[in-house]
Amino acid sequence: MKFRFLLWAMGLLMARASRNNPAFQQQLKDKELVFQLQTLDGKVARHFIVKDSRIRSSGGTHPEPAFAIAFKDAAFGFESLQAKNKQLAFMQGIQDKSIQIKGNPALVIWFQGLMKYLKPKKK
Repeated sequence: MKFRFLLWAMGLLMARASRNNPAFQQQLKDKELVFQLQTLDGKVARHFIVKDSRIRSSGGTHPEPAFAIAFKDAAFGFESLQAKNKQLAFMQGIQDKSIQIKGNPALVIWFQGLMKYLKPKKK
């Protein structure tokens, strides 16, 4: 349940950033693609649609995402996306096959770059 909520919240944050954050909008410029985050069994999945410098999301899988990041289970997905050092968590997960990347790995790096815009602003 936490993983499903986290994916939904990420969708909201990315949609808001695509409307209000010029730096985030710049990252979306000239991109038209669909990507998804899911569990390996596909029971928990959310896809994100990038079009016209905006992001929107929907629950469930998409038939042809540009890339998909699949976590071994929802608990592991939640832990990985909440890790202090996300890059390290992802690298370890990929090495031990707890995280599988399907599709274009260059776009996964682009997606990880987007995540820095979703952090709360420090006062």
